[in-house]
Amino acid sequence: MPKNVIVAQSGGPSPVINSSLRGVIETCKMFPETFGTIYAAWHGIEGVLKEELLDLSAQDEDEIALLRYTPAAGSIGTCRYKLKKDQDEDFHRVIDVFKAHNVGYFFYNGGNDSMDTAHKVSKLAQEQGLDLVAVGVPKTIDNDVGDAEFKLIDHTPGYGSVAKYWMGIVQNANEENAGSCPADPVLVLQAMGRKIGYIPAAARLADPKREMPLQIYMSESKVSPDELCDNVNDQLKRDARCIIVVSEGFDVGGVGDVRDSFGHLHFGAAEVTVAQKVINLLNQRGLPVPGKARGQVSGTDQRSTCTYASVVDLDEAYKVGQKAALIAQSGENGWMATILREPGPIYNVRYDKTSLELVANSERTFPEAWLAPNKIDVTEEFVRYAKPLIGEDWASVPLIAGRQRFTRFKPIFADKKLPDYQLQALRK
Repeated sequence: MPKNVIVAQSGGPSPVINSSLRGVIETCKMFPETFGTIYAAWHGIEGVLKEELLDLSAQDEDEIALLRYTPAAGSIGTCRYKLKKDQDEDFHRVIDVFKAHNVGYFFYNGGNDSMDTAHKVSKLAQEQGLDLVAVGVPKTIDNDVGDAEFKLIDHTPGYGSVAKYWMGIVQNANEENAGSCPADPVLVLQAMGRKIGYIPAAARLADPKREMPLQIYMSESKVSPDELCDNVNDQLKRDARCIIVVSEGFDVGGVGDVRDSFGHLHFGAAEVTVAQKVINLLNQRGLPVPGKARGQVSGTDQRSTCTYASVVDLDEAYKVGQKAALIAQSGENGWMATILREPGPIYNVRYDKTSLELVANSERTFPEAWLAPNKIDVTEEFVRYAKPLIGEDWASVPLIAGRQRFTRFKPIFADKKLPDYQLQALRK
């Protein structure tokens, strides 16, 4: 007798997160003797707790296919709610929902915390006598899932597309800066990456021959504000202009803040961005050429712009979703589908599995060997690692009347069978 499926997403989305979702859905449909109704937990694990289960089996095939071209998480939603070890009521509620809806397969798409949740749910289900197969689907634009040796996973779906985004942004920014440098010689671009530098590092893909006056400041750089000013001024003396890509996690300290007569930050926000601090610092210290530093801060567009999606990333995200479904179909519990790079000069990958528990207790860092000796660039080894992930072509985006066509599921939800539930961590 087939058991039903719940697939859920957690954390920040990516341009290819729905491609993995599509891989899970379409592969599960290939095995009707194993998988019953496929549900999506509406807004991640919160949807499980609230018993809000979107019926994906009832959706049109065209809408499922459009998941390839649909970025971010609007199709089934995501959440930031975490199931922590002391939230026993939440964990038991998850099991109750699974039992009520005859769920035997649980796919969780996310990062380390999501893999930890899937692992804990799997163990509790076993303790409660529920025959449940839990499989993780990797996802994070930060590329921090896995280990520093790249043995658990080579890269996570989502990173290749964000790397391509930054390649394009820096190329375009260079054209702007080259034209406007008499008035605006310094352009500061802020990238995501609070703790790890894979995203800002991708800026180098825009200029692999190092022809641009480009400086990259990752959180790992450990460059002081004074050193940053000296680096930029040296660049300005050589080239009369400079492009800075700075990680949102780069430590500028309190320098560069501009405050009004009341002591409030001049820009009217509770927190000045790192990019603005760098701009203020440079302008306050003074530049050796005419003009001022200016900047722009990319936000969630880094992970929700489908036109920058890498075709390699889209394909791999789909196949890792397929792999997750095949792992579940074989009855194997407690695994995460993974992508491993084959050795050799020609880029090729294979899809395998690794332990949920192992992934949950690991965290990848940016290899110190990939940070250039000057601390404001990356090495050729990093470029060789990242370049294949961005692909050679632009992704195809379907349009209707000039507007992008994204997946729009019908609001068909499973009937609720349990009393309403308030999330444990949100109770007063």
